[in-house]
Amino acid sequence: MGSPCVSDRERVLDPAAVRAYYDRFGSKQDHQGFYEDPALDDLIAHAGFQTARHVFEFGCGTGKLAARLLERPLPAAATYLGCDGAPVMIDLAEHRLQRHAGRARVILSDGAIRFPLADRSVDRVVCCYVLDLLAGPDIERFLAESRRVIEPGGKVCIASLTNGVGLPSRLVSKLWHAIFRISPAVVGGCRPIDLDARIDPREWRVAHRCIVTPFGVPSQVLILEANDQPATADEIEVAGCRNGH
Repeated sequence: MGSPCVSDRERVLDPAAVRAYYDRFGSKQDHQGFYEDPALDDLIAHAGFQTARHVFEFGCGTGKLAARLLERPLPAAATYLGCDGAPVMIDLAEHRLQRHAGRARVILSDGAIRFPLADRSVDRVVCCYVLDLLAGPDIERFLAESRRVIEPGGKVCIASLTNGVGLPSRLVSKLWHAIFRISPAVVGGCRPIDLDARIDPREWRVAHRCIVTPFGVPSQVLILEANDQPATADEIEVAGCRNGH
């Protein structure tokens, strides 16, 4: 796996604190659509859900994305499983997905980075605005679990807060980092992260990468495919530069 070159000294919230926050936050989660939706639009446009058969979402939240996928573009025969660590989110998602009960379900997670799936059992792993809550080692575990459960030819589809790429979004991300360092709970435990530094090209191929900055809030979209071929020397050298070797 990639070296943990992203700072892990940041005081991420523990799973119990995250659960308590999002149980209070509840349906207000959907109010973040002003900056999340453009990233989700990009993710859906490039994840090839039209050919997906089995989708797993790590951190399903209110079920907003799941409902959108099940309406379109997922095929009618495709199945969906989501998990979340906050009971209120599970209740909201179950209510939202009632009309899809025959092929969609959500389950409560204990907060561990462990997928309730057999090896190579899904062709899409989806994770949106969850990795920016996690410490570096837990992000590594997410990637390891994704690699375990993804079928050959499957995709791991991620959206996350990231660092800015232009002056407005850089100012927003710096302010966000500053608030996070003072009190992670003020921003719900999430902060901009650099996922590029954690993607090992010996294990993953980046099929799509995009950063969107609606209202100055930067989000990164990554579509990953498991790389069963040995990485080239150039790819390994680039990874070494990213990881600070």
